[in-house]
Amino acid sequence: MVAEQGGPEDQKPQSDEARSAFVPPAGVEQPAAPQEDDHPTSEFSLPAGLHTDPSASSGSGQGSASGAGGGSASDALSSAFVPPSGYNAQQPPAFTPAHGVPMVRLTKEAPWQDRMRTMLRMPVFDRPAPEMVQKTDDSGPAVPRVLDLTLRIGELLLAGGEGAEDVEAAMFAVSRSYGLDRCEPTVTFTLLSISHQPSLVDDPVTASRTVRRRGTDYTRLAAVFQLVDDITTAEHVEVSLEEAYRRLAEIRRNRHPYPGWVLTAAAGVLAGSASVLVGGGVLVFVVAAAGAMLGDRLAWLCAGRGLPEFYQFTAAAMPPAAMGILLTLTHSTDIRPSAVITGGLFALLPGRALVAGVQDGLTGYYLTAGARLLEVMYFFIGIVAGVLLMLYLGVQLGAQLNPEARFVPNDRPVVQILASMTLTLAFAILLQQERSTVLAVTLNGGVAWIIYGAMARTGGISPVAATAVAAGLVGLFGQLLSRYRYTSSLPYITAAIGPLLPGSATYFGLLGVAQNEVDAGLASLSTAVATALAIAIGVNLGSEISRLFMRVPGAVEGPSRRAAKRTRGF
Repeated sequence: MVAEQGGPEDQKPQSDEARSAFVPPAGVEQPAAPQEDDHPTSEFSLPAGLHTDPSASSGSGQGSASGAGGGSASDALSSAFVPPSGYNAQQPPAFTPAHGVPMVRLTKEAPWQDRMRTMLRMPVFDRPAPEMVQKTDDSGPAVPRVLDLTLRIGELLLAGGEGAEDVEAAMFAVSRSYGLDRCEPTVTFTLLSISHQPSLVDDPVTASRTVRRRGTDYTRLAAVFQLVDDITTAEHVEVSLEEAYRRLAEIRRNRHPYPGWVLTAAAGVLAGSASVLVGGGVLVFVVAAAGAMLGDRLAWLCAGRGLPEFYQFTAAAMPPAAMGILLTLTHSTDIRPSAVITGGLFALLPGRALVAGVQDGLTGYYLTAGARLLEVMYFFIGIVAGVLLMLYLGVQLGAQLNPEARFVPNDRPVVQILASMTLTLAFAILLQQERSTVLAVTLNGGVAWIIYGAMARTGGISPVAATAVAAGLVGLFGQLLSRYRYTSSLPYITAAIGPLLPGSATYFGLLGVAQNEVDAGLASLSTAVATALAIAIGVNLGSEISRLFMRVPGAVEGPSRRAAKRTRGF
């Protein structure tokens, strides 16, 4: 038997797998077969009828589309990311510019002192990220060695008489140059410490160092400043940790630029020049120089025996006073004993420590300022004790000391100007300054005396006010010269204030106390203290004014060194 064969509509699949699930069932209109295309459309291409041009959806009738889903322009679809045709507002700029966000960067043209002072006044979270100037190994900077190097550099600066603010700036500069962020240096009179905390979750690392010996050597101070400058600016030199340690050891081993006999001769020249400033002649110059040199050798002997500095100053003040007493007992009319004693006091007054102490106080380092001023007070008391001892002895021996003998009339301005410059030159040698800075500081001292003489002698202005103005010019010129040389300002300032020191007021105050004229003596000593403070404040004010003429370091607007704002005493 043969089965009948029906038409196509009578054919049934044998199972569900016999046909595709996507094939329309029988009886449903079959769609037209798609035309074969040799170039198939990408799945990322826009479908027909979707316009991205806003003008295509305008009412002009030019946007009609054909094909599947085609229609008039009003029926055409537009992209959701295309603004309407009537929207003409400017697109707001991106939050992050294409060239990136400008980084807060401190300019390399400014001295490192200004750059580091700027960041020290910033809160920790506002400071820019450290720029690792010096290269280290792949494991990162050796934190203990960097902290130790930083403390050793700060120790040399503080022992050399540098202010607490500049010492902190130097320590901060060294630590940042070797890649240590979040460092906080702390400087007191005898203790240096620095703390480094890598992050908020890491334990901080703190190191400290004690300053036990102090010495005056501005040549060493300048060498340390040069080392810090080379570490912080590596455009011309690269200083590794080993190289920095080697250079620091060389700085420590270097001998002083002037031998001991030159320092003793400089002390004599300083005292002789000071005696000429207060009216002495050639013979007074010689006698004052001899007394100062004898006192200097006596102080060296006391230092070699281990006596504290208080007794060294007491011993150094006694020979000049004794020389003046002997001249009075000889009844010599050609020699002024007061000028001899005053010249000896000029070589002993601690002007450097006084200026540093007042500067620390004005810049907010009150603990260090209090310690420095206490040191100055002890030195001054030692000088007073030595001079008073000789004056009492002279009074008992019948010496006729005249407390009314003041300055001679101003009839030798040229001689006094030359004497002031000679005094400054001798003071620079005593401070162990570099030979390249001696000429500049000598001229600065001569200018200071010219200003003082013009105001106090010729103009009749108060000596204290004239001293403040002259000291301000010294600080201004010294700060500008130091920024030009990228070094410390002390070599250009300290020796230049030598002619302004209140040697004569100190002597006449002590003489009044020795002769039981306490009121006159205290008045003269008050004038000496006021003059000393005027020198210190004037020097600091001149240094601060000099910063007004310099370009503010950094890209941010505002002062280069933020200070605390305190008004009405609270």
